[in-house]
Amino acid sequence: MFELIGLGIAGAAGLFGHVKSKEFISRKLRYTKIAEKPAVGVGLVTGAATAVVVSAVPLVTMLPAVVVGAGVGTGVAAGIKRARGG
Repeated sequence: MFELIGLGIAGAAGLFGHVKSKEFISRKLRYTKIAEKPAVGVGLVTGAATAVVVSAVPLVTMLPAVVVGAGVGTGVAAGIKRARGG
């Protein structure tokens, strides 16, 4: 029961991280070198780094950390693609 609630919270945090990172990348980093890099590679690195940082928080297990990291990573990749497209 409590794991399901935790996964719901992690899913909401992952969705929030996706939306905010996509907006930030596409709005603020449009004219930088990061927009020229492959979106998938940068997204994977960002997602992995976010998962490691979130898993260091007490009471957070690895699965919710991976969900949040995946949300941020996909947001970064989508933001880079949006920044390239104009």
